[in-house]
Amino acid sequence: MTAGDPDDTDPAAAPRGQRVLDLLNKAIEIQSPLVRKNIARARQRNAEATPEQVIRTLERMYVSALTGTGAAVGGTAAAPGVGTGVALALSAGEVFSSLELSTLFALSIAEVHGVPIDEIERRRTIVMGVLLGGSGSRTIGKVAERTGQHWGRQVVAKVPTETLRQINRILGRNFVTKYGTKQGIIVLGRVAPFGIGAVIGGGANAAMAALTVKAGRRAFGPPPESWPS
Repeated sequence: MTAGDPDDTDPAAAPRGQRVLDLLNKAIEIQSPLVRKNIARARQRNAEATPEQVIRTLERMYVSALTGTGAAVGGTAAAPGVGTGVALALSAGEVFSSLELSTLFALSIAEVHGVPIDEIERRRTIVMGVLLGGSGSRTIGKVAERTGQHWGRQVVAKVPTETLRQINRILGRNFVTKYGTKQGIIVLGRVAPFGIGAVIGGGANAAMAALTVKAGRRAFGPPPESWPS
């Protein structure tokens, strides 16, 4: 096998990739039962809120929570007396918290739109598709052989589970590469000198949250006009 052979892979890449996917699966397992509670929290100030109003509230809650965790861990990790090992451990823990928040957000938006999240493969497609943004939507449309906007309604709600498994295998590889790399950069940024780490952590998480919100809007399209009876 030559160095240019496409099958010549780093033997350590597979275990690393599996760890990322294991974290994703754990986040989905933990957050799935909390989706309706999250939506109820978004509605608690206004029981008559429309789906559109609830989605906007969910977006604000998500951006605020993700930004706050990034800034808090960034400031703590960079505080005087905190060693690099502890700082990296704190940041690594926050990576999983960020993944949990993003998972809860994506599944909550799907629930408001009436997209079924009863099966694990559908939940995986929703979470990875939203977090991968444009590349995720292109992959989903190509494998499902469907064109048009709002893959969340066109694909996740309608294609067979076996097709979703094919989609998720490809999304999984992309997720390991792109999400793992992105979070690795953010983790290293948080251990910068005190004060700078908080800015990097909060700012990076805010940017990620904004991109995820946009990806969610593209995935599901306009909110329903009313709640299902």
